[in-house]
Parts: sequence; C-alpha cells; structure tokens
Amino acid sequence: MWLGRDMGAEVSAQSYSREERQRYREKVRQNLDVFERMLNTSSFEFDRPMTGLEIELNLVDGSQQPHFHNAEVLAAIADEDYQTELARYNIELNVPPRPLPGDAALELETELRDSLNRADRAARAVGSKIVAIGILPTIMPEHYEGEWISRNNRYTALNDSIFVARGEDIYLDIEGPTGERVATYCDSIAPESACTSVQLHLQVAPAEFAAHWNAAQALSAPQVALAANSPFFFGKRLHAETRIELFKQATDTRPVELKNQGVRPRVFFGERWITSIFDLFEENVRYFPTLLAETSDEDPMAKLEAGVAPQLAELRLHNGTIYRWNRPIYDIVGGKPHLRVENRVLPAGPTIVDVLANAAFYYGAMRMLAHEDRPVWTKMSFAACAENFRRAARDGIDARLYWPGFGELSADELVLRHLLPLAHEGLRQWGVSDAVRDRYLGVVEGRCKTGVNGAEWSTRAVQAFEDSGMDRREALRRMLEMYAVHMDSNEPVHTWPLP
Repeated sequence: MWLGRDMGAEVSAQSYSREERQRYREKVRQNLDVFERMLNTSSFEFDRPMTGLEIELNLVDGSQQPHFHNAEVLAAIADEDYQTELARYNIELNVPPRPLPGDAALELETELRDSLNRADRAARAVGSKIVAIGILPTIMPEHYEGEWISRNNRYTALNDSIFVARGEDIYLDIEGPTGERVATYCDSIAPESACTSVQLHLQVAPAEFAAHWNAAQALSAPQVALAANSPFFFGKRLHAETRIELFKQATDTRPVELKNQGVRPRVFFGERWITSIFDLFEENVRYFPTLLAETSDEDPMAKLEAGVAPQLAELRLHNGTIYRWNRPIYDIVGGKPHLRVENRVLPAGPTIVDVLANAAFYYGAMRMLAHEDRPVWTKMSFAACAENFRRAARDGIDARLYWPGFGELSADELVLRHLLPLAHEGLRQWGVSDAVRDRYLGVVEGRCKTGVNGAEWSTRAVQAFEDSGMDRREALRRMLEMYAVHMDSNEPVHTWPLP
C-alpha cells in the first residue's frame, strides 16, 4: 500500500539543531539532483495506472462533541487501514490502491461501508461515533484547551517548528457571506485538525505528469463547488468550504511582514502551470525552508548507480510539509519508483456514495482534460484558475466560475453543460462500467439540479433549527446528530430531508 507515506512517516526528534538543519538542506538538494537524473534516465512503474483514496474522520461523543480518544478507538478497531491523525478526535482510513476499470467502484463502495460499519461499532464500545464531515461543526475554542494533539512525535515537532518559524501566535480571520466572522489568535496549530479531507491519488507516467497536474488544478474549483461540506467553524457560518482558508491560515509560518513581502504560504495553490513534475519539487526546495530536519544515511546517487531506486527520504519529507492542493508524490513499491498526483481539495463526507461520486467526477474529467489537443490551461491564465478556486471555496455550489469557451457561469451549469459529459466519456475510456458511471455521476447531476451539497444541507438544517427557537450551539448539535443518521444511510446528501 502506498498511501500516506510522505505525510505520515514518524520522526525521531521534536526539535533540531542548526547543524541538523544544514545537513538536511544539503541532503534535500542532493535528492533533488538525483530525482532530476531519474526523470531523464530511470524507468518508472506505469504498467497499470492505479488509484487510491484516503478519508479523514472525526470522533464525537453522545452529545455530538469532539471525543479525544483516538488511541483507544484505534486499539478497538484493530485494523491497520485505520491510522492516527493530528488531533485526538481524528482518525484516517487508508484504502489500498486499485485499478479503475469495470465495477471496481461498486465493489469499493460495499467494502468501505462494511469497513466503516465495523469501525463504528468498535468506536461505540469506547464511547465514540465516527463522523465524516469537512469541519466538525460542534468544535469550539475551549475544546483545544486540554490535551488535544495525538501522541505522535511528528505532530509535536510540526507544531513546534511552525511556531519557531513564525515567531508569534497564529491569527485566524475568516468572514462568511452574512458577516459572521471568526477572528482570534491561536497558540498552536490545533485549528488545522478541524480540517478533515478526502485525498484522491492517481498514478501517472513521468511524461504525462504535468498534463495531469495542470488538469487537476483546473478541476479543483468545480470539485470544491460541488463537494463543499465545511460551512461552520467555532460556531460561525463562514465559507461553504471553510476548510480551504482555515487550513491555509492555521499552518501559516509567515508573520504579517513576510506576507506583505509576498512570501509564499505553505498551503499553496501554486502560481503557474507546469511542464514537468520537477518544476514542483524544485519550487519546494527553492521557496520553502525546512520544518522537519530528519536525515537518513542513504547515498541516493550510489544507490541509483547501483541500479536501485533511492528512497529520497529528505525530499519526500520536505514535500510532505508543503501543502499543495494537488501534491506531487514520488514513491517506491516493490523496489520500483512511481509518480502520483495527490488531489487534496475535497472535504470528507457526507456519505460513501457522495465520496465516490466526487472521485468518479474527478477521475473521469481529469482523463479527458489531460488529453485534449488544446488543453484548458493553454486557454486560461493561472490567475483565473486560482480565482476560481477562491470563489468555489467561499460560495460553494452557488459560485460563479470562469471557463474558456463559456465565460463566467455558475458552477452547477459548468458541470452540467461541460464537465459532466467529459467525466462520463473519461470513465468510459478508463473502461469503467455503465453501472458505475450511472450511479456516481448521477449523484453529481442530482446535486447540480437540486443545488444541494453538504454545505447547503447543513446551512439549511441549522437555519431550520434556529427558526424553531434553538440557539446556534444547540442547532449545530442537532444538525450533526441528524447528519450522522443520514450519513449511515448512505443516501446521497442532495436527497436528505430537512428538519
């Protein structure tokens, strides 16, 4: 299994000396030189393109409040597919990679539901309920006052390194469409743990990486608009997909002066279309200082010259601390190196069928956009692509997006008129069955026609509870309670009834 290695690897130290940081920088640059040589001379695994999936999950107690007991929950689940995450109320499900064709997605849906049902039964035995949602709506500032961080050296080292780099507390400032606002200082990266996502992986050949990454960047805005599921944070109704802006701010190593100088944030959409995967790794080394300075004894050039694929551990660890929304991945399985695009824009939930609908749309549309004779990135500026992404996160399914040949139009219209037919054809070219295409892309079509995704349903449900006389906290609690029941039904969110 190849998921989660760049981000999830354990580290041995919680702080690093100047000498260790210098040695790490030198190793990263050496790794980069070796990687460039590999791209020109090595054979990368690509006999059968594989896809993969990671789902980050929340734990709540009987009152729908975050339940800080992931170690006990993971011990009860006792399944290596489930792993720890940043905060003690988070866990992650890693799905083994598999090919796309045929009915694989329908089989995966059944496997995921069975796995999550087993995990949830185990979690309930220790007082937890598993919930898949982009931001847990009941999380409040006081929840981070106790022992919130998971028992993992990597997370402690990452928290400490971000604050050493920043030199001051992190300031969160996010305002929603009706003027509701969170503006507060934080003395840890705890709010980042509120951002729970789905990551989609696609293995690609080196010569095709740039086209697939560019296509993924262009698709990011429609993906977020369709799938938005994070409208509430610290009790306020903020962006439809608040997770995007919250993640950027909660891990920001830049004090205001560096922001004013134009220093890039570590949560990085990018600033240009690329021509090679090397562009991204080279940017990582050029622009971003070290956070976790763990070094190995590997001599990557010696390994390469001996005919062995080097691990490039330092380059991969550095890559894992730069949070691109479409991240380049170098990995090795069975002694053979391969490359992947890791798509990180999607929130968790609401249901497994919704998650797989989002995945089907992405893989299908990506297939077509990456192979067009005159691809979309040759007709759209990168600035327009980045603005689309910002609008989609803020406005969700109501966002207005720019697309070449169509001008500015609503996200649902763009999907129905252009991207959904592309996704159908792309999945057909992947060899995906008609049953899979009809089930999952039918969910996407239903969302567009009803104008309802997770963020829209949650917002309307909270409003209904407030209209009945509840205060915001109780409305959020009742909404999440209702959400969890519907989540377990595995009916797509656009069909859920409101209270």
